[in-house]
Amino acid sequence: MKLSTRGRYAVMAMVDLAAHTEGGKPVSLADIAERQEISLSYLEQLFGKLRRGGIVKSVRGPGGGYVLGRAAADTRIADIVLAVDEPITATRCQLGTSVGCRGNRSRCATHDLWEELSHQIHLYLSSVSLADVVARRVLGIPGTGRDAVGRVA
Repeated sequence: MKLSTRGRYAVMAMVDLAAHTEGGKPVSLADIAERQEISLSYLEQLFGKLRRGGIVKSVRGPGGGYVLGRAAADTRIADIVLAVDEPITATRCQLGTSVGCRGNRSRCATHDLWEELSHQIHLYLSSVSLADVVARRVLGIPGTGRDAVGRVA
């Protein structure tokens, strides 16, 4: 199971946005692109989907950019991944159908294993907020006393 660049980059960009949002001031995509080393045009595509999903809000005009659509503590990583149309699945089968991925359209012997793994991944990503990642409160990461961009927390 591998999360594509679309999902990973969306999460990276959202963590950057949350970490650099100060006083509700918009953050430019150019700044995020530079800090995260992600193509600006790719970020524009991702943020269009994030905006349509209500994850971010755009602010037009001089000094414009993007702000969080809701508090970082209320934004789940799963919400971000799903907003950019990234399926959270470890199976090759299409979700919600009884048709399998094998040549004869049956399911493989390990289908249930991979389907449950997909479910567990979704549960985990749904349990982690954007604020958790920014503050480095993610299970398995020892507390460093610094946030995701290196500032003292």
